[in-house]
Amino acid sequence: MGQMSTQDLPAAPRSLAESLRARDDASLAALLRRRPDLITPVPTDLTQLATRAGTRASVVRALERLDRFTLQTAEALAVAGDPASYEELLGLMAGDTPDEAVVAALPDAVAALREQALVWGADDRLRLVRTARELLAPSPQHPSPTGLGPSVREATAGMSPGRIQEIVAAAGLPSTHDSVSAVTALTGLFRDRARMTALLAQAPADSLDVLERLVWGPPYGQVTAAPAARLRWLLDRGLLLPTAPGTVVLPREVALHLRAGRAHRDPEPVPPAVEPAVTHRPQVVDATAAGQAYTALATVEELLKEWDEGGPAVLRAGGLSVRDLKRTAVALDVSEPVAAFWVELAYATGLIASDGEADERYAATPAYDEWRERPAAERWATLAQAWLAATRTSGVVGGRDAKERTLSALGPGLDRSAAPEVRHRVLTLLAELPEGAAPDGETVLARLRWERPLRGAQTPQQDDDLRTRLARWTLSEAELLGVTGRGALSAHGRALLTTPDEAGPGEHAVAAAAAARLLAPLLPEPLDHVLLQADLTAVAPGPLHRPLAETLGVLADVESKGGATVYRFTPASVRRALDAGRTASDLHAFLAEHSRTPVPQPLAYLIDDVARRHGHLRVGAASAYVRCDDDTVLGEILADRRAATLRLRRLAPTVLAAEADPATLLEGLRAMGYAPAAESAEGDVLITRALAHRTPPRTAPAPVPEGPPVPDTTLLTAAIRAIRAGDLASTTPRKSTDSTTLAPGELPRTSSADTLATMQAAVLTGESLWIGYVNAEGAASQRVIAPVRVEGGFVTAYDHTADEVRTFPLHRITGVAELADG
Repeated sequence: MGQMSTQDLPAAPRSLAESLRARDDASLAALLRRRPDLITPVPTDLTQLATRAGTRASVVRALERLDRFTLQTAEALAVAGDPASYEELLGLMAGDTPDEAVVAALPDAVAALREQALVWGADDRLRLVRTARELLAPSPQHPSPTGLGPSVREATAGMSPGRIQEIVAAAGLPSTHDSVSAVTALTGLFRDRARMTALLAQAPADSLDVLERLVWGPPYGQVTAAPAARLRWLLDRGLLLPTAPGTVVLPREVALHLRAGRAHRDPEPVPPAVEPAVTHRPQVVDATAAGQAYTALATVEELLKEWDEGGPAVLRAGGLSVRDLKRTAVALDVSEPVAAFWVELAYATGLIASDGEADERYAATPAYDEWRERPAAERWATLAQAWLAATRTSGVVGGRDAKERTLSALGPGLDRSAAPEVRHRVLTLLAELPEGAAPDGETVLARLRWERPLRGAQTPQQDDDLRTRLARWTLSEAELLGVTGRGALSAHGRALLTTPDEAGPGEHAVAAAAAARLLAPLLPEPLDHVLLQADLTAVAPGPLHRPLAETLGVLADVESKGGATVYRFTPASVRRALDAGRTASDLHAFLAEHSRTPVPQPLAYLIDDVARRHGHLRVGAASAYVRCDDDTVLGEILADRRAATLRLRRLAPTVLAAEADPATLLEGLRAMGYAPAAESAEGDVLITRALAHRTPPRTAPAPVPEGPPVPDTTLLTAAIRAIRAGDLASTTPRKSTDSTTLAPGELPRTSSADTLATMQAAVLTGESLWIGYVNAEGAASQRVIAPVRVEGGFVTAYDHTADEVRTFPLHRITGVAELADG
């Protein structure tokens, strides 16, 4: 068998564009999926894709999504030669005594960098894209995480030739005729392990101490105008080089020798493991999580019940005031941060919103009424999915934004785009543990820091280590919501997880249905009875059916909550039920029907006593009046000094007039111990039922994405097809009418007559042409077409770029050129 000639071997790519051109569709799809900003909008060809992949914003975004070892690999390439061989990179990562874990992990790290177009070239010529090298290479303004300084060539760039020759001579090297060869010789010395070891063997011990302090960075140090002897020895031999007056630096080659060739002190090829802190039986975890899920539903319903007639006012800048948040926390019997979480969760689910009226207030939305009628497990799944996808983060409530303004619940500035990704990742890490295992929280945080090392300290003043705080909030919020139980992921919480980059609405709906099915058997069944006590209380030993709970909530006040809810009957609560249109007989019948114990005599007496006095006084609008068949009662009211603020006067033996409005008059008489009833203009008793206040239909707040969304398979296929077609049009060889070859990317320019004649000739010969085309939006593009018909100012042709037959207006064609032979 003959040997393959050098002409048969594929040429090494000379640029990132050529490297991308050599990729198959699957490799391009992987790149665009990892870096979706590259197809927003879709580039016209692969050259434009390569240009966009090298922009600073795109490279920074790509670097931020690298794990620690892959980032360490990129940092090592930034201090290696350009290009660098794989062997050189391996030496920088593993050192003179290679670590097996580093050796095993490095191919995957290089492949990840290649996949994301941060590195291109074959293994013998690896190149880091220029922008990434500029970002990661060491400089005085931006020290490298490797702790390495500039190379000898970079550090001696401004040094005089005479001084360079002095250093070469002091290092024991022969003098040279120019500075370039002198610097090359000095670099060769520092890279030669044997010669460098011999040179350092001559160094004084205190000089070696100086090198030891600088070896792992920072590599810069300060010196005086008259350096000490230990520093002078190093400066004379180039082991320290001056960079500015009073500043010296340890050259990169010297540091690498002292480090045994390693660019990093501690390479981290293996992600830290998430360790279980304690393990429970899965049944205990699921039961605990289900109990908390029921509590979550009850808390959200209680919140919306508090705001049923119209909640707190909206601040002028948007959001909930600190006072209203405190009141909500007291009403829910939780801390203010937890109250902020429940308020934000209801808002993210679309259950509350501002009503948009002149006196703007928060209130429940129509979606709340629909949500409340669904089965409990489905209601929980809706809350949990809204939490997973929400970018609004209640944990930052009470903090300050960039302008030092306080962040309020339901207000602006709470979106943290990384929140959905962090929540999903934390739960995924929990799902990888054995069932029932609760993780050690610190190991979860360590794993997240390894996976995204650059995300933690972008803006230390405002969001120091945001991902860590998001992870802590995720663990506590998952427990509050019932996704986890006793710190371990529950079965219904595990069912919620989908692949965030690929899941659509259909997959999310399937996951929610699966979670609801697993949760439903674990939730307590609603009860239709209570236990009445002789101390005017009722005990609900579990959740109650909604009609029973609503009626009991009017007739009695909630005294305590927990596994069992305790209601207390008071004269005010009984009067509230009578005001709502119930009669004493209705209340007796209701209690007898729903109590497993006999109605206690004190409770029956209380209802009868309040009912007997209820409505004895009637209040109407004059401004307001009071009438009573018993004129002695009215006399008592007039004589009572507490009635002075009502400004009452007698109009008739059984009628008093007041300057206060009816509502104020009712409250004043009730405060005096009477039980008045309001009446209409016709003299009928007004039944006062709380009218639920609802906002107009509102949509839940849309999450604020961190960047362009990950494209689906359909979009990827179409984008790659368009990019390749555009690249074909831009790189196809062609010729012009004057026999000069047009440069790639240059649009042809021909007159209308020449364009028409060339088109008509191509129809007869069946040849393909290259055209420049400007669409209705003014965007110019290049296309390769095979004309089929020319008539009426239009050309119908097969468009090789779009792979379809299209019709082009001739006036939008800038010019035409024949393709080059072959």
